Amino acid sequence: MSNPTSFQRVFRVVADLLAPQDCFVCGGASGGDAVCPACLAELPRQPELACPVCALPTPGGAVCGHCLNAPPAFDATRALFSYAFPVDRMVQALKYHHRLALARFFADGLQRMPASGGVDLLLPMPLHVQRLRRRGFNQAVEIARPLARAWGLPLELAAVRRERDVPAQAGLARAARIANLRGAFRCERPLAGLHVLVVDDVMTTGASLNELARTLKRQGAARVENLVLARTP
Repeated sequence: MSNPTSFQRVFRVVADLLAPQDCFVCGGASGGDAVCPACLAELPRQPELACPVCALPTPGGAVCGHCLNAPPAFDATRALFSYAFPVDRMVQALKYHHRLALARFFADGLQRMPASGGVDLLLPMPLHVQRLRRRGFNQAVEIARPLARAWGLPLELAAVRRERDVPAQAGLARAARIANLRGAFRCERPLAGLHVLVVDDVMTTGASLNELARTLKRQGAARVENLVLARTP
């Protein structure tokens, strides 16, 4: 099957915005929401007791051994869900099938999480320009926009760009992912003393988020936190 045309992509986006929504999970009536209340209650939430740096579950919510032994460039991570069924299917539907109602659903969930204090700006994880052209939108931007409006924070869309269209990281070991991403980002804005909150969809090893945080701190960022939809167990 051929790739959808620009017109087809625009039509899907408009239909997604205007058409009444059934529950993505069960297909039942959801009152116009992306997920009905019954399915919402069953979604795999991120455990409360997790490493405050990388968000992996830990006893008592202590910093995990890996973050103690090899601290990442970012300072903290919070996640809404675990990346498990059906959240994994929801994220894929947003990214690859233009189900933009799910972006609003995810943003609403993130907005209800306790806010980080002292944040100066929100930065969605940037996409390489070629991938952005293929996909037609950046899912991290669609999630971050309503957050920025709700929290009254600047949304930074231009200061950081992805220099290389890194191949898919799935199946690569952590060391290979890190090597694959070196020099992947470029930041042209001074960030001296700023507290930056990076918004992304899924955190797996954290290699992309770590490289982005390294880039931001080279520009003077004092603190970089991650806010992600889902953390891979």
